[in-house]
Amino acid sequence: MKPLIFAHHSSSQLVSSFAEKVNGEITHVESHDFPDGESYLRVEQNCFGRTAIIIADLHQPNAKVLPLIFLCETLKELKIATIILVAPYLPYMRQDKQFQPGEGVTSRYFAKILSQHVDKLITIDPHLHRYNSLDEIYSIPSIVLHTTAYIAQWIKESVNKPLIIGPDSESEQWAAATANIINCPFIILQKERFGDRDVQVSPPEASCYKDHTPVLIDDIISTGKTMIKTAEALKEDGLNAPVCIGVHALFSGEAFNEMQQANIKDIVTCSTVSHESNKIDISGLLAKAITT
Repeated sequence: MKPLIFAHHSSSQLVSSFAEKVNGEITHVESHDFPDGESYLRVEQNCFGRTAIIIADLHQPNAKVLPLIFLCETLKELKIATIILVAPYLPYMRQDKQFQPGEGVTSRYFAKILSQHVDKLITIDPHLHRYNSLDEIYSIPSIVLHTTAYIAQWIKESVNKPLIIGPDSESEQWAAATANIINCPFIILQKERFGDRDVQVSPPEASCYKDHTPVLIDDIISTGKTMIKTAEALKEDGLNAPVCIGVHALFSGEAFNEMQQANIKDIVTCSTVSHESNKIDISGLLAKAITT
């Protein structure tokens, strides 16, 4: 029996491509908000004994999570057999420890909530900084997928003579792995953060690569300040304008416009979060996790 595919704020292109690859049945959910802001939903498909795959774009999660919970609980009442949550971008991974007395460790709380309502989680390149794996906070089976091969393929096809650059130590895992696949040089910079929008990066010391195209790789592009500062440092060192690649296109506020106006050649992201910069399709990566 075909799995039922539910789209939760995800792009229709990603959902349709994924459904085709897994031979799934896209299912309509009737929903609207009452005048007081409360949610109404109705699942029209017979769900008895079937597998539900919910593809959820959880960027800006607060307004999306409660309707997601309502959908999951409705499916359970309709006797669905299994609920698989496909969240290409997994939010609430930032606060993974108590930095100041009294702070809530929201990554743990969010994991506890999701674990109560779905049977399995599939995500892409979550921001695992102080956690070794999602198993430390999620009590359900989880699959973590990686975009490295897809990013490397795009660079091979689109960038002449790349120099891979990781703007900070956290980005090294993506930068080094991508450079290894392409067999090209890479360097890792050091970053100091003084606030959400105030960052400084170390000089690249990459003047010997002036004939290369710098390619900055990071997991998340949010304020864009790290990419912009790195691009400025590259320009001062006499290098070409870089291509900036992020796995997750969060782009808070005017970040995307600010990056477009900076010394940046191109801005590229994976289709984990719907955005005009999406040039790397990850539907096949998600489908493989379901079909293998």
